[in-house]
Amino acid sequence: MPTQLEVRDVSVAYGDTRIVHDVSFVLEQGIIGCLLGPSGCGKTTLLRAIAGFEPVSGGEVLLHGRRVSVPGDTLPPEQRRVGMVFQDFALFPHLTVARNVAFGLRGLKRVERERRVAELLDLVDLRQAASLYPHELSGGMQQRVALARAMAPRPDILLLDEPFSSMDAELREQLAREVRNLLRREGVTAILVTHDQLEAFAMADQIGVIANGEIRQWGTGFGLYHEPADRFVAGFIGQGVLLPAVVVDETRVKTELGRVAGSKPHGLLPGTTAEVLIRPDDMLYDETSPRRAVVVERSFRGAEYLYQLRLASGTEVLCLVPSHHQHAVGDEIGIRLEADHLVVFPCTGGEPDAPEDVATSCPPART
Repeated sequence: MPTQLEVRDVSVAYGDTRIVHDVSFVLEQGIIGCLLGPSGCGKTTLLRAIAGFEPVSGGEVLLHGRRVSVPGDTLPPEQRRVGMVFQDFALFPHLTVARNVAFGLRGLKRVERERRVAELLDLVDLRQAASLYPHELSGGMQQRVALARAMAPRPDILLLDEPFSSMDAELREQLAREVRNLLRREGVTAILVTHDQLEAFAMADQIGVIANGEIRQWGTGFGLYHEPADRFVAGFIGQGVLLPAVVVDETRVKTELGRVAGSKPHGLLPGTTAEVLIRPDDMLYDETSPRRAVVVERSFRGAEYLYQLRLASGTEVLCLVPSHHQHAVGDEIGIRLEADHLVVFPCTGGEPDAPEDVATSCPPART
């Protein structure tokens, strides 16, 4: 599959302040990528550099193998065949919804243009609003119009900057899946910028977790969750705890809850003190187990409760329990550790730029 986008050692700076640091990744044609990270991490700045709105201070951006951004030379956005969806919508206030969507379709015959507009309005569930103007729409509806307008000309690459941020959680995930299906059907390459991991999982094939202008890990949602590269990724993706451990051998560690084994070597020497990442789905509720824990907090999630449990040592772990097993704060319940993926971090004093709840190491911290 041909390469659609290549970002090589790209840096972006405002004056003497570097916002993006030596970022590299590749997207093949038809792949949907995501830049995922907290506010202020540099993900939108990087997206704007790919679009051509920001110059690069180092490295290069290539589209279809053609250099479009190098230091001192930036191809204008309108010459890159990119579609862009901004956070602030940027709709034309004097045009109806249908005419906003049709704005970039002037080269098509009328019948083709109307068919394309209707298809996109159906996708974003706005066919009934075709004759309305932007000021007559809610914020979420305006965002969907902006998305449809960017997709209308079938750009080579679609760039989406927090496109679903004004919608409720259920609609965000639903629309992310629908947009993914349309992009896949049309073979459009896309990059989504978001701070919402569920949105990223619903839409993206490949995800880059960004912190302080650097990509900490690039991979699938499954890989980021089960095999995080460092404490920052472990803390930003999903939930869990870092449990004190001692390395037994290259695939096993010993914890308060027993030995944990994995299929991949962790690279630490036997006897090394470490921490092992334990996700809520690694902890099983088992009243027949001799290992007990006290309920500290609980959160109802419909089919499940998320319990925060305190072990005998005082260490706390998380556990998902079917909601028909209802336990009050202070109750003692049986648990069993069943971890399929072994993620181990050495006790080195933590990572200063990791989230506050994972920056320490040995004793453990919440992730």
